[in-house]
Formats: sequence, structure tokens, C-alpha cells
Amino acid sequence: MMQRSKWYALLFLIGAFVAGAAVGVAGDRTLEHRGPPRRGGGLDRMARELDLTAAQRAAFDSILENRRTQMRQIFAPIRPQLDSLTALSDKMRDSTHEQLKRVLTPEQQVKFDKMHEEAKKRAADARRRFDMNGGPGSHGPGPGKR
Repeated sequence: MMQRSKWYALLFLIGAFVAGAAVGVAGDRTLEHRGPPRRGGGLDRMARELDLTAAQRAAFDSILENRRTQMRQIFAPIRPQLDSLTALSDKMRDSTHEQLKRVLTPEQQVKFDKMHEEAKKRAADARRRFDMNGGPGSHGPGPGKR
């Protein structure tokens, strides 16, 4: 029975890793095509299209800041687990990179290392922006505090 639980835990971890990788790739591709997210960017467009008054915009900002605060509170208890999974995912990514690198010629390895470092930088930048913009468990700025 204990062995089965270990397998379920391992399968869950692998599933979490695969899901995280998929979300990371999708997010990276989205950011690559649209550029870095801007706090309030979509809200600015919506405010223009709806022709919001200053009072309405202030109400929108207040409601959305409340939502960000609630989301941070919801995710705060699991933030350490998310951070642990991120660290584990990073180790697995680096291990896989090293395994793949062994198949390549020296010239290909140089290019592959450069690609790997660029991907790591993009992922770190995306995480930083997500945390700075009030992502789950972050202590990012409120409206207008970019």
C-alpha cells in the first residue's frame, strides 16, 4: 500500500512538472508575441473603449486591487510548495539539458548552451514580472506602482 502511495506521489510530481513546463512554454510564447505584460494595459484599453469616468476607473482599480490582494492571500499558504516545485523543475530542466548536450557536437553544444541560458533568462524574467505584478503569493505593487 505504501509503495502505491509513493507511485501516486511520483506521478503527481511528474504531472505537476509537465503542467508547469506547458504553462511556462505557453506563457513564454505569448510574451514573445505580445511583449512584456504591462500593469493596467488591458484595463487602460477597456477604460477607453467603455469611456469610463474618473470615478468609474477609480472603482475598477479598487476592485481589481482587492482581487489581487485576495489572490495573494489564497496562494500564500502554498507559495513555499510552488517555490519548491519551481526549484525542482529548474533542476530537472538543467539535468535534461546536460543529457541532451551529450548527444551534440562541440559546436552544437555551444549553440545549445546559449539557447538554454536565454530560455532560463526569459523564464526568470517572466517569474519576476509575475511576482512584481501581484502574482500568487507575491507582494507586488498595487495599481499605478509599476
